[in-house]
Order: sequence, then C-alpha cells, then structure tokens
Amino acid sequence: MKGWMYILLCSDGSYYTGSTNNMDKRYIEHQNGKGANYTKKRLPVKLLYYEEYSRIDTAFYREKQVQGWSRKKKEALMEGKLDALPGLSKAYRDIK
Repeated sequence: MKGWMYILLCSDGSYYTGSTNNMDKRYIEHQNGKGANYTKKRLPVKLLYYEEYSRIDTAFYREKQVQGWSRKKKEALMEGKLDALPGLSKAYRDIK
C-alpha cells in the first residue's frame, strides 16, 4: 500500500508533518477540522510538500524522522536544498 509523508503550513505559521495512505482524503480531513488535534486548532492549512513511498510504513518512518527536524531543516528540504541538510543537523554545541 502506498504512503505519503507531508508537511502542512498552519494558519499560525507553524508546520505540521504527517503521513497517510490517502493524501487527498487526509488533506480534506485536515481542512475540515477532522485531522490531527494540532491542525484542528490552526485552520486553514496549506499543503507545502510531500514525498510518495511504495509502502505506508516507509512514509511513517520518514514522518517521524522529519518531525524531529528544525524549521530551517524542513525548509531546506521543501526548497530542494538537500546539500544543506547535513549542516542543519549539527547541534549548536558542536559548532565551533
């Protein structure tokens, strides 16, 4: 079963990262306030980015990975600046 990892822009300017096996249906659920509690309180939302996978479990794994990223790292991903991702993974204490 196919899966998608996606990033939404919420009305308060925050990002929401999720995964689903039906992108169209899930986006409509978010817009109608039937998605996650987080997005329900921050409507409307806008789909900014998604990745398609051949398996839903792979999309779920990717969701958990990206959820832990900083805002700047998520923005680099959405802008296709993949070469910048490793540098955005460094902790401030490691930068000298």
